[in-house]
Amino acid sequence: MKTTAHRATTPVMWKRTVVGTAAVAAVVLTLAGCSSTGGKKATQTDATAKSYTIAMVTHGPPGDTFWDLIRKGAQAAADKDNVKLQYSSQNSGPAQATLVQSAIDSKVDGLAVTMSFADAMTPAITQAVKAGIPTTVFNAGINNWKATGALSYFGQDEKVSGVAAGKRLASEGAKNVICVVQEQGSVALEDRCAGVKEGLTTGSVENLNVTGTDLPSVESSITAKLQQDPSVDAIITLGAPIALTAVKSLSAANSKAKVATFDTNSELVGAIQNGSVEWAVDQQPYLQGYLAVDALWLDLSNKNVIGGGQSTLTGPSFIDKSNIAAVAEYAKRGTR
Repeated sequence: MKTTAHRATTPVMWKRTVVGTAAVAAVVLTLAGCSSTGGKKATQTDATAKSYTIAMVTHGPPGDTFWDLIRKGAQAAADKDNVKLQYSSQNSGPAQATLVQSAIDSKVDGLAVTMSFADAMTPAITQAVKAGIPTTVFNAGINNWKATGALSYFGQDEKVSGVAAGKRLASEGAKNVICVVQEQGSVALEDRCAGVKEGLTTGSVENLNVTGTDLPSVESSITAKLQQDPSVDAIITLGAPIALTAVKSLSAANSKAKVATFDTNSELVGAIQNGSVEWAVDQQPYLQGYLAVDALWLDLSNKNVIGGGQSTLTGPSFIDKSNIAAVAEYAKRGTR
């Protein structure tokens, strides 16, 4: 009797087991679909996601270490977002505006641009926005970007950064400072020097205009100024390559002036470590490039806007011997 009863109930139990297993499998599959680690990946990596083309137009010279960092950040965002990045640059405002017009004519999906030459760039950016091309501004143009209708701005306030640098120079006892401008007519660079003058309440600041694309001539110009005026006790440069060149000028002129700078690169990290450059004002160029592209993708794919109509600041902060070790690792891999 016990055997018979057992045989009678076995098919029912088997059926329940199959149903139970199927239910468990369904739950597992559902959970897998919801899992952040085992389910469907982010939209930008989906093979069916739309691929956008974004043009980045800057005023940075090709091969410049600062602009290399911006481009790397932009490319990192483009790779993440399945974006085709078209990068171009020109050192004059009209030429840069022509690049923007080319981007408009080619009907790109988005535009990321600098506004160092605001007079030339404002009409070009305004035209892009009117053409329905969402646009972000980065690095230069904090006082002008809103008037163009651009979505967002990513960078530092150059005047504020300059004031901070001037105050630091004052706290370190600087009295006679040279501010080396490597690109005449650049609003951003002139704002930096103006800020340094405002912040340095203990002495005077004189602008020295040089041609930043010709480093031997930069070295000669700084050396001549130091020889002409031995009382110069500090040099503030507006780019890492210029700072490294100024260090050479100190030796040539037998000057004891100290060198500080805006912006960094991997070689400058070593100069801060060995003490030949005192400190650098960092505006995080990699981050600027990254955010300028990523913000466009967010707008194009999900109508998100970063900044709430206000500038998103990426600086300033100071890099010196107290924190250089934390930055050095990233500088070696080319992202700081």
